[in-house]
Amino acid sequence: MKDIKLSVVLAVFNEEKNLARCLESVKSLADEIVIVDGQSTDQTPAIAGKFKARVISTPNLPNFHVMKNMAIDAAKGDWILQLDADEPVTPELATEIQKVISSPDALDGYWVPRKNYFLGRFLTKGGQYPDHTLRLYRRGKGRLPAQSVHEQATVDGQVGFLTHDLLHYGTPDFENYLLRFNRYTSLTATQMAADGVPLNTFSFLKYLLVKPISIFFSIYFRHLGLVDGFPGFVFALYSGLHYPVAYIKHWQKTKHPA
Repeated sequence: MKDIKLSVVLAVFNEEKNLARCLESVKSLADEIVIVDGQSTDQTPAIAGKFKARVISTPNLPNFHVMKNMAIDAAKGDWILQLDADEPVTPELATEIQKVISSPDALDGYWVPRKNYFLGRFLTKGGQYPDHTLRLYRRGKGRLPAQSVHEQATVDGQVGFLTHDLLHYGTPDFENYLLRFNRYTSLTATQMAADGVPLNTFSFLKYLLVKPISIFFSIYFRHLGLVDGFPGFVFALYSGLHYPVAYIKHWQKTKHPA
C-alpha cells in the first residue's frame, strides 16, 4: 500500500458550486482526500466521488468545526492540509507545500497567507491580506478547538509561515455574504449566552456602540480598508455590525425565547 504523505481534509454541506474547483487544485498534491459531508442534498457527494475522495456522511452540525475535526481524525497521512470547499490552492502554494513536507527540517505546522474575494475583488487591506490561517500540520499535532466561529487550529509544536497564497471565495456575491453573516452572528449570539453576557446598559453600549465603531475605524482607517474602494467600505461596515446584530439576537433569545 502506498504511503500517505499528505491528507487533504474538508467538511462540507451543499458545496456543489465550489467543491470541484477546490479538489481540482489539490488532486496532484494529495495522497488522499477525506471529506465529512453534512448529508448534502445537492451534487456535493457525486463531485467528491469523481475525485475519489473518502466521504464520511454525518448530520450537518451548527458548529462546522466539529465536522472538520472529524475529517482530521479520519485522516491517515503524515501531514494534514485542512481546507474549506471555497478555498482552492494556487499552483505556487501546492509546490511550496510539497517541498515543505518533504524536508527533514519541517516544523510541526504552518500558517498560510490567504486572499479573500469580496464584492468582485480580492481585498488587499483592512487586515484581510495576508489573512494568515493555520491549515498545514503534522497528523496528531493540529486540531480545532471547536468553540468559536473564526477560531484557528492549535498546533502542539513549532510553527512557521508559508509564503504563497490560498484563495478564498467565501462570499462571491452580497447575497451569499448576508447568508453567512446571518449564520455567524447567530453562532456569536449563542456564544454570548454560553458566556453569560448580561443584558444591561453597559453591555448595550459595548456591543451596540463601542465595538462596532471601533471595529469599523480599525479596519477602514487604521488598516487602510479604504484602499479597497467600495468593497473595502462595505466589509468594514458589516464587520462592525457583527456584534450589534449578535447582541440583538442574544437579547431576543433571552427575553423572548421561541
